[in-house]
Amino acid sequence: MLGDDDDVFDSVTWESPAPATPYDTETLPSGPGFRQSTTDSNEGPLDPKWEGYLITSVKDPVKELAETKDAYVSYLVQAKTNLPIFSTPNPSARRRFQDFVFLRDNLVRDFPACVVPPLPDKHRLEYITGDRFSPEFMERRRLDLHRFLQRVSRHPTLQRSTLLRAFFESTEWHVHMHQHIAHPPGLEPTPGIIDNISDTLLNAFARVRKPDERFLDMRERVDKFEEGLTVSERLYTRIRGRTSDGNSDFGEDLTADYHDLAVAVQGLGFLESGITDQLNHFSNTLLEFSALLRHTTHTTTDPLLLHLHSLLSYSHANRAVLKLRDQKQLDFEELSDYLSGVTAERDRLAAVINGHAGSTGLGLGAYLKDRVDAIRGADDDRSRVEKMRKLDIKIKELQDAVTTAHETSDAFSDETLREQSVFQFAKEAEMKEMLGNLADGEIEFYKAAMEEWERIIPVIRRIRVDV
Repeated sequence: MLGDDDDVFDSVTWESPAPATPYDTETLPSGPGFRQSTTDSNEGPLDPKWEGYLITSVKDPVKELAETKDAYVSYLVQAKTNLPIFSTPNPSARRRFQDFVFLRDNLVRDFPACVVPPLPDKHRLEYITGDRFSPEFMERRRLDLHRFLQRVSRHPTLQRSTLLRAFFESTEWHVHMHQHIAHPPGLEPTPGIIDNISDTLLNAFARVRKPDERFLDMRERVDKFEEGLTVSERLYTRIRGRTSDGNSDFGEDLTADYHDLAVAVQGLGFLESGITDQLNHFSNTLLEFSALLRHTTHTTTDPLLLHLHSLLSYSHANRAVLKLRDQKQLDFEELSDYLSGVTAERDRLAAVINGHAGSTGLGLGAYLKDRVDAIRGADDDRSRVEKMRKLDIKIKELQDAVTTAHETSDAFSDETLREQSVFQFAKEAEMKEMLGNLADGEIEFYKAAMEEWERIIPVIRRIRVDV
């Protein structure tokens, strides 16, 4: 369990104004992801900068080609924006799940340093049983896709992607998809976004030799955050199981207990003829309370569990960017070591040619190499000079590669710092929304429960007790 001192969710600013519903009001939202100005004098060079707002929604799932084997579900995606990259302030289109997958996969490829939110897993039981067209599954999928687009739209770089613009605006989306694959865009005109320009030298067991304390702290915070989410998900799953398992046959849960209690009280009514009406009313109240518990489970607890799981997957995407940053640093360190080895070999050959030294003092490996070359007849000065020439060329190539790897590592580190700020903003906004919805659901439940029990009190008081 977590200690009291572990602030696994960091701080959540409850006083900030909540985002307005984009299609019900003209009031523009404020806060992270909806900023229209980037002139804040308190912002540093590594702080994320928004150029405007992009408010998105996914609604109206419709089954297309319903009577064919190629049936699928399309969703209406809408947006409200003031970003100059969009040609209209209110773009909309219908897209299917595969379109979302294409959007996400290509955002990951085009913006390797950005935390691109994950999509819901497609390998669900519903795809096997054929229930993927049920209203419950389509609504669950719609909510997951809505949350995905919300996260993308809050990101100051992803919200200005040309691919995202086409996703909302294009009437020839399939043509745009093929063009994007055939001619992927170059670097977006956004400072800090870099290409994956070096080959990966990282293996599964390699570690950064000179870790940056800033990123060690970030990784520790991510670990604590994910631990908190995991514990919360496990506990609320347990609460859900004890409250309502959703089984129509009533399993061992609280809603089933209240239902059984209602049946028992109703049975007492048949025995106690003088208070049968009151006992029947009390039994009905117990049944209403059992139904209320089940309703709260479906409308409050289940969405909370889905959001917790989704937020945990989002954090995994953030962790992947931190790991990729370490990979860039490892590229630089491994190339630097390789350059040092090649330079040492070149210096050894130069010493042998100049007669200043043989293999003495250069280690057992150099001595054995000299002996092997002697056996092969490749230890004459001519072959050594040719080898030195090749090593000089290799050293020049490696020096360029090391310089490039160093610049890439530094640029990726700067971008990762910006990404952590963006993720922190998104995390706080989602925690506020998630916990706020939980609080609203619990308040609604207890208010409805109080009304049910208050209605039964006058009925119970009509029972006459002669002393």
